[in-house]
Amino acid sequence: MSLMAATQFLKTRVSMQEKRRVHALANQQLITESTWLKRLVVNALCGTAESVPDLIGSSRPAETVARNARLYVRLRPEDRLLLRERAAARGMPPATYVSVLVRAHLRRLAPLPKEELTALKRSVAELGAIGRNLNQIARAANQDVRAPGPAANDLRAMLKVCGALRDHVKGVIKANADSWELGHGEAAR
Repeated sequence: MSLMAATQFLKTRVSMQEKRRVHALANQQLITESTWLKRLVVNALCGTAESVPDLIGSSRPAETVARNARLYVRLRPEDRLLLRERAAARGMPPATYVSVLVRAHLRRLAPLPKEELTALKRSVAELGAIGRNLNQIARAANQDVRAPGPAANDLRAMLKVCGALRDHVKGVIKANADSWELGHGEAAR
């Protein structure tokens, strides 16, 4: 409902203590008591399955609330600084970082930012290429074909590299999961 079309009233009586608390909460948010109460009513109605008019006049079910619905959060200055640093470390805007972090927490996910996921996919592709090459070498060795190729020491070195890359990828995945739980730069215990 638009602000001009709001013609109906809701009335209630509250104790003096409740009135003071509402007044204090509204003042903290720099809004009037009426606006505070209206937001409370609209938020309560949005929590139902019924269709609720929004502030621009359309009516839509609560389940179809826009993806870009805003949520305002107050942060201490030191937390805001940490947020900017951690978001920058992930190559994300702070709001996107918070959104991903909250979603990951609520859904018990360990998300990978696009850059990290791309790097891991490249590593897996490289491991696949190395594996195919090793299979060709093994097939030739099993058929007693003397093709020019790597010596036994070279094969051991490739296996060592593959093992190290596997361990590194596992470490990156674990560090990523831990970073979403612990935060950037905090050591796991």
